[in-house]
Amino acid sequence: MSKWRQKIGAEGEELAAKYLGKQGYRIIEKNWRCHLGEIDLIAKDADTIVVCEVKTRSNDSFGHPLEAITPKKQTRLRKLGELYCQSLTKTECSLRFDVITIFKDDGVAQLEHIENAF
Repeated sequence: MSKWRQKIGAEGEELAAKYLGKQGYRIIEKNWRCHLGEIDLIAKDADTIVVCEVKTRSNDSFGHPLEAITPKKQTRLRKLGELYCQSLTKTECSLRFDVITIFKDDGVAQLEHIENAF
């Protein structure tokens, strides 16, 4: 991944974290990693742990950001969420999977938050 794409992605994740904070979520983790991959943001919404995938685009040449959340990606995120809950050593964990899409064009960001995206 190019440095430019990494920068756009990191900026998008930071915007998403700030947005979630303003909505009353508590950010627990950023870029949580394990052997299966990475979760962009993990937040708490009341008693629910929210696994949040953030997709940022500067234009639509790669399509809508939601198109990048394939069934394969969804399956991996579900497994990652389960592993995160196991790491908390809790017997039960309420999990939700959200997606935040961000279009950044000429410094203006349009953010869309999809709760229970999959």
